[in-house]
Amino acid sequence: MAAGPMKMRATQGDGFTEVRVLMTHPMLTEQQTRGKGEPHFIQNVTVKVNDKVVIEGQISQAVSRNPVFSFRLKGGAKGDKIEVSWLDNKGETNQTDATVA
Repeated sequence: MAAGPMKMRATQGDGFTEVRVLMTHPMLTEQQTRGKGEPHFIQNVTVKVNDKVVIEGQISQAVSRNPVFSFRLKGGAKGDKIEVSWLDNKGETNQTDATVA
């Protein structure tokens, strides 16, 4: 099952940038696929600001289908480019970007 498009919003706050991203992915656990194949879940998430990596994280099967992540980045300015990408356990990737509003 292929992942769908991602949606992201980035807005400037008072001294920070608020980011909210929807990652469309089935996030199938080992229990859900028992006898029907292998688990399928996002493993690595990377966040870049103006092409500089600011967050690298690992997640697992414990995250629900189509996860939504919200976080704040210190600083930032209107017009900055935020990029979020992921890699799953089957080698599939997806990415999206947004400009800080």
